[in-house]
Amino acid sequence: MSPLKHLSFVLILTLSVLTGAESANGYYMRWSRCIYSSPDLSDMVYIDNFYINKFLFTQFNSTVGRFVGFSKNGMSLAERWNKEMFLITEGAGVDKCRYYIKIKDTPPREKTVKPKVMLSSVKQAGGRHPAMLMCSAYEFYPPHIKVSWLRDGKLMTSEVTSTMEMADGDWYYQIHSELEYTPKSGEKISCMVEHASFNKPMIYDWDPSLPESERNKIVIGASGLVLGMIIAAAGLIYYKKKSTGRILVAN
Repeated sequence: MSPLKHLSFVLILTLSVLTGAESANGYYMRWSRCIYSSPDLSDMVYIDNFYINKFLFTQFNSTVGRFVGFSKNGMSLAERWNKEMFLITEGAGVDKCRYYIKIKDTPPREKTVKPKVMLSSVKQAGGRHPAMLMCSAYEFYPPHIKVSWLRDGKLMTSEVTSTMEMADGDWYYQIHSELEYTPKSGEKISCMVEHASFNKPMIYDWDPSLPESERNKIVIGASGLVLGMIIAAAGLIYYKKKSTGRILVAN
């Protein structure tokens, strides 16, 4: 369930002007709130609170559809307002809420925002492969997005880890996906991003023209991995031959 959000309007006037109350030294405050949680604003609730000296004496709630009083004077005033045109005006509060919130949130709510995608090489501690790439998508909306990895055009399903869509706090989102792999000569590694802002999946190719120091790290790592595998295989062969050549002597 989406978290509740609200938009508030506060109006403070002198007590005697609007209520005709006995104390001219008090103050009157009207606090209107628009409360909702769904993206399409279908669950909008409009609440109009009327205070005297910080005490809530009358309230209009769109889910109730009328004014309700919380004191003797408040109930008397609510009864009077429920018979006046003021009730019709308050009834239109939900539509006013939707209007103002759509204006306030138009860019992210009614439009899709394309992600900014970046491919980068990542340093890793340990791991089964000498290289790791990260595909990052930033500042996109709506949040649903799919990030995949391709190797020479074929979808990769192993050695891939991804974060969930993370909210930036300003209606936009970001996501990161990592691929751990062993580089091969002439291959093409790509990040494929699918999002509502695209009319087709977008493919971003990893540029192998890395800085010299970065290339050396990957080459050395790959060479070390291959050399380790060769040494391990040679050791296994030697062990098997030595075991086969043993002669068992009975006591």
